[in-house]
Amino acid sequence: MIELLFWIALTGSIYSYFVYPFLLRLSPKRLVNQDTAPEFHPNVSLIVTAHNEENRIVKKLENCLAIDYPDLEIIVASDASSDGTDRIVQSYAEQGVILARAEERKGKEYAQLQAIKAAKGEILVFSDVATDIPPEALQKMVAYFRDSMIGAVSSEDRFITRDGNVAGEGAYVKYEMWLRRLESERAGLVGLSGSFFAARKEVCREWDIAAPSDFNTALNCAGQELVAVSAPDVLGYYQDVADSKKEYERKLRTIIRGLTALERHPEVVNPLRYGWFSFQVISHKLMRWAVPWFLLLLFVLSVPMAGRGGLYSIILLAQLVFYSAVLLAYLRPALRNNKYLKIPFFFIQVNLAIAHATIRFLTGTRMTVWTPSKR
Repeated sequence: MIELLFWIALTGSIYSYFVYPFLLRLSPKRLVNQDTAPEFHPNVSLIVTAHNEENRIVKKLENCLAIDYPDLEIIVASDASSDGTDRIVQSYAEQGVILARAEERKGKEYAQLQAIKAAKGEILVFSDVATDIPPEALQKMVAYFRDSMIGAVSSEDRFITRDGNVAGEGAYVKYEMWLRRLESERAGLVGLSGSFFAARKEVCREWDIAAPSDFNTALNCAGQELVAVSAPDVLGYYQDVADSKKEYERKLRTIIRGLTALERHPEVVNPLRYGWFSFQVISHKLMRWAVPWFLLLLFVLSVPMAGRGGLYSIILLAQLVFYSAVLLAYLRPALRNNKYLKIPFFFIQVNLAIAHATIRFLTGTRMTVWTPSKR
């Protein structure tokens, strides 16, 4: 029995990160719709969500006004801002900027819903205040919708350093973007980049204000037999959170909201209804959120199993070396950017956040309202 649990724990620990991508590579790609619209210039509404962003909203509005797209409708979805955000937005009314204010603060998705109701565009683009959009990005993003099977398009994230330069992609970001591309070629993304994505208006009609919009949009696409895809040529630039505590809180919030989404939409893991998309949700989301518990079980069981020698001893030794490296990086922060320690430290940090978020979720924590991280 212990041996069986050991192998279950080992498989569970590596499945989401290694086995799942391998299975995606083996699975057939979805058929690409060849019947695309030759002339496609839909009306587009750009929705920017903001809460008390008086210090950053001018920069964001100037960024939006510089976008190269004809007759672009710009709407600021104010989540009951109590500072000068709304006044600043209204000062741009002559330039066509529309304020859609949520009078009661009920969270990002509720504010977005008010903007969706006001929007006239066939394609709705969603962006956070902290994200800079290149002038040509919308033209590239909208072009994907020429394929009638595509219901939503996600940008790819790029980090900006404090001195304004584009930061080099870390191994984790490269891995995530690669995995997104694999999913895009199959049943579609199971989650979009929440800071910058686009969707057909009909996809946004079922807008769950208690679930993250990036997941809800992907779910709506699957429910309408459409796909959400990643656009490697559409980039969104934003500064990473400088405060490590704030970054940890962001991770907790993201995971808790993801768990909440699955709690509210359990049907998404039913393969009889959602097919291969369900497999991707289970593999990418549920199995990844289970990793910290598999790791814990694996370490506990490795101690008695190591007594059998051979492979079991090697697996225990590998874990001891791995966790020792993480401990060293924790005790000496200067080593956290070391190329040999950076990935192990980040991996454990992420899984600690998953475990912490899961415990908070199971004890009743839900998050629809929060203060955005300052970047």
